[in-house]
Amino acid sequence: MSETAPTLREFFAAWELFRDPSLTGAFAGMMLGMMGVYVVLRRMVFLAATVSHAASFGVAGSYFLGLGTVGWIGSFAPILGALTMTFLTLWLIASDTSHEQHRRDSLLGFVFLACSAGTLVVGTRIVEEIQDIESILFGTAVAVLPSDFRLMTLLAILILLIHVWGWRGFSAVSFDRTGAVVRGLPVRGLEFTLFIGLGVGLAVSTRVLGALPTFAFTVLPALAAVNVAPNVRVCLIVAASLGAISGFGGYLLAFLFEFPVGATQTLVGAAFASITWLFGHRHSH
Repeated sequence: MSETAPTLREFFAAWELFRDPSLTGAFAGMMLGMMGVYVVLRRMVFLAATVSHAASFGVAGSYFLGLGTVGWIGSFAPILGALTMTFLTLWLIASDTSHEQHRRDSLLGFVFLACSAGTLVVGTRIVEEIQDIESILFGTAVAVLPSDFRLMTLLAILILLIHVWGWRGFSAVSFDRTGAVVRGLPVRGLEFTLFIGLGVGLAVSTRVLGALPTFAFTVLPALAAVNVAPNVRVCLIVAASLGAISGFGGYLLAFLFEFPVGATQTLVGAAFASITWLFGHRHSH
């Protein structure tokens, strides 16, 4: 800690410096918080954790292979690595047709542990622009490149528009698949769109912010929203709002108290989940 703690006035006085990373966290929190409602209600929380760590391994692997220095592809290599591992993991899980929960959990556990260990091992051999492999796992987000900020902004807006347009269909296939089939909804197309959006969101957020805040944004705002929202529509709105507040507020608190950014964003989300659980628990009696 410095002798003189930073102040709120200093934060906004240097807004040009802090705008991109703080708003990137807000957009990521909004996007993942909204999609996280489907993750939580479908009981796929461990899937989100596994995918975010697989994406981390993809990012680390791209640097390890030196792809970041290969011509025009260099600037896209980390995101391509994250996307590759994300969709490979989703395909691996989808290819398990046994429908046995313990088999799926075991497979998720294997991928989670293998990718987490792989990221740490590969990280010791990275000699390029990533100085500390912990930034991939836990997120620093102290500074975000303008290109990453623009990418996150466009992706968040696109996914938000898609979900505003198709939330009824996404809800139907997520919580009453049989009923959706009977009603003639394009079930496979809706599920494909939902999981593609989730996969891309997780991959890009992991690349830009790190695995810990990405996982936190996907789970904690949704848990908080589920505790207090009366229906799915309100739940989506509350989760997106709390996710945005967790991203921006976590960055602000990290600045004021000189805490790690990713961990602080996670703790803000955890605080929302805890408070809403207590509130919902009391009002359920």
